[in-house]
Amino acid sequence: MNDVAETQKNKGGNAKIIYILYLASLVLGITGLIGLVMAYINKGEAPDWLKSHYQWQIRTFWMGLLYTVIGVITTSIMIGFLILLLNLVWFIVRCVKGLSALDKQQPLPKPTSWLF
Repeated sequence: MNDVAETQKNKGGNAKIIYILYLASLVLGITGLIGLVMAYINKGEAPDWLKSHYQWQIRTFWMGLLYTVIGVITTSIMIGFLILLLNLVWFIVRCVKGLSALDKQQPLPKPTSWLF
């Protein structure tokens, strides 16, 4: 890998792309899956502070999917719509929080958290 690509990777360029793909998935759908694959690929060789972002992104995808499935299943009893709305807010907040920490080149303090 050349020096420019290595520097970009250490600054979190791939992690930023993944956050953007996640946010785009709210409209396009499939981009979230692409971001998940990228997070799994990049997490092994990243610096420690970036590993927390990749772990956060992977957990965001899987927990968001879980909350979405629960929301869809429970729409028949009307609570599902509230679950889906809260999931949307939760997903956006996690992406924004991750992007904010990434811009400061800081690790996320609790990458295994279920909330924010």
